[in-house]
Amino acid sequence: MDFTPATADQVLAIKVNAGIEELAAQPRFAAASADMVEAIVEGIGQFAAGEFAPLNRIGDSQGAALADGTVSLPGGFAEAYSAYVAQGWNAVAGDEAYGGQGLPFTLAANVLENLGAANMAFSLLPMLTVGAIEALAHHGSAAQQALYLPKLISGEWSGTMNLTEPQAGSDVGALRTTAVPTGDGRYAIKGTKIYITWGEHDLASNIVHLVLARTPGAPAGSRGISLFVVPKFHVGADGSPGPRNDLRCVGLEHKLGIHASPTCVMSFGDNDQCYGELVGHENEGLKAMFTMMNSARINVGSQGVQIAERALQAAKAYALGRVQGTRDRQPAAIVEHPDVRRMLLRMRALTEGARALLYYTAGMTDRGALGIEGAQERADCLVPLIKAWGTDIGCEVASLGIQIHGGMGFVEETGAAQHYRDARIAPIYEGTNGIQAADLVTRKLDYEQGGVLASLFADVAADCSDAPQLRALAEDCAEVAQWMAREASLDDKLAGSVPLCTMAATAVAGWQLLRQARDGGGGEAKIVVARYFAEHLAPEARGLKSAALAGAGLLYALDAAALAG
Repeated sequence: MDFTPATADQVLAIKVNAGIEELAAQPRFAAASADMVEAIVEGIGQFAAGEFAPLNRIGDSQGAALADGTVSLPGGFAEAYSAYVAQGWNAVAGDEAYGGQGLPFTLAANVLENLGAANMAFSLLPMLTVGAIEALAHHGSAAQQALYLPKLISGEWSGTMNLTEPQAGSDVGALRTTAVPTGDGRYAIKGTKIYITWGEHDLASNIVHLVLARTPGAPAGSRGISLFVVPKFHVGADGSPGPRNDLRCVGLEHKLGIHASPTCVMSFGDNDQCYGELVGHENEGLKAMFTMMNSARINVGSQGVQIAERALQAAKAYALGRVQGTRDRQPAAIVEHPDVRRMLLRMRALTEGARALLYYTAGMTDRGALGIEGAQERADCLVPLIKAWGTDIGCEVASLGIQIHGGMGFVEETGAAQHYRDARIAPIYEGTNGIQAADLVTRKLDYEQGGVLASLFADVAADCSDAPQLRALAEDCAEVAQWMAREASLDDKLAGSVPLCTMAATAVAGWQLLRQARDGGGGEAKIVVARYFAEHLAPEARGLKSAALAGAGLLYALDAAALAG
C-alpha cells in the first residue's frame, strides 16, 4: 500500500512534546524556526514516501545478497541513498564545523522516523552512521574527527557498531577480538563479529567500523575493552581513499524480517593485515560505545513508532474498504463494527502516545546537550522507556494490523505480515527490552538516590489532575520505585523491572499525549485519542503494579530443570 507521512502529528509532537520553540530560543539552535521545522518535516516526509517507500516491498522479497565478499542490494537502493546524501538529510544535526547543519537532535530523529516508516530495513543504514558520529564526536581525537566526521556527517561514508561475538552477546566482557599495537600508532585487529548491521554494502564509498577489542594485558571482563576505528578502506591523512583493509563479510544472517538490511558476520585480520586506530584511551571502550548506543536506543524506540504508523495506515485503509457483515441492516465496511473500531483506536492511541514519548525524550536530549540543569538525567531515564515500550507497542500494533486484515493479514500480499516480521527485531537489538528495564531499576533508579525518577512521576501526577487514571498510574510508579529503592533485593528489582518500565512509559506517554490534546492543534480526534489512552490504557498499566511488587520468590520456586519442564 501507499505510505503517507504523518507530518501533522509529527509537527505537533515536535512543538508540544519536544518544545522546539524553547530550543530555538537558545543561540545554538536558533536556526530551528517554525518555518524551518515545518520545511524539514514536510521535506523528509515527501522524500521518504517518494524514494524509500517504493523499495520496501522489493527489499523484503529480494533482500541483500552476498557474493565474493561483496554485499549488494536490489535495484533502486543505490540511487535512493545517493539522493538522500545529495539532499543533505544525513547532516541535519551534524556539527557545523564538519559540514553539518547544527540543528537539534529532535529534527534528526524526525528524519529517521520518516525514513523508517517508509522502509525500516533501509533506514538502519543512516541510523548506525549516526551512532558512529556520536562516538567519534565525543571520544575521537581531533585528527580522527577531522578525517572521518565530514564524510560520515554527509553520509558519503557509513558507520557500524561491532560489539557482538558468537560467545559474547549481552555479556560484552566476554569478547575475544584482539588489538595489538604495531609501534606506529596503529593496532592490528583480529577477530570475528556477528550481527553487524550494514557491515558490508555497495551504497557508500567507505564503511567506518567501530570495533570493540582487547589490547595485550588488558583487565578481564568489561574493564578491559577498548574501542577502535577500523575503516573498510584505509584513509590518507588528506582524506583520500587508500587500499582495502583486511576485513570482510563472510556471511549474512537469514532473518525473520528487515531483509534489506544486511546483517553481517565480519572477519577482521584473516591475513594479519587489518589495522585500526584507538578511539579515546585503552580500556575505556565501553564508555565510548555506550555514547554510541544511547542515541541508537532512542532511534530504535522510534522504530516501534515507525512500524506502528505503517501498520496503522494499512489497517485503516483495509478496514475502510473491506465490506463484511451488516450494520443497521445494511452492508457495512468492517470499520463500522465495534471491535474493529476498538482495535483501530487502540492502534492509534499506542502509535501517537509512543510518538509523543519519542519527541519528549528527544527534546530532553537536546536540553541535555545545551547543559540545562537536570535535563540530561531525565533524558537518561526516558531512554529505556522509549526503547522498551516503544518497540513493544510496535509489535502489538503490527499484530493488531494483521488481526484487522483477517486471513489476508496472514499472507504476504497485503504487507501486514512484513510489518510484524520487521517489528520483532526492535525489542531485541541495541540491548534487549529486559536489559532496558534492568537499566531503569538499577542504574537510573540510583540517580540522585531515586530523585530523578521521583521528580518525573511527580510531574506527571501534578499535570494530570484532569486524567485521574494517569495521575493514579504515576503515583503507582512512584510507590513501586520507592519500594525498589528502599526495600527490594536486586533480584526483586529485576523481577519487577519490566512491569515498572511498562507502567512508567505508559504514564509518561499518556501525559505527553494529554499535553497535545490541550494544545488544540490535533483537533477533536486528538482529544478522543488522548481520552482513550487515559481511560483504557492507563488502567491496564496500573494492573501491572502487583507484578512489579511481587518480588522474585516465585520465579525461583522451581529449579532450572523443573522450570524447563
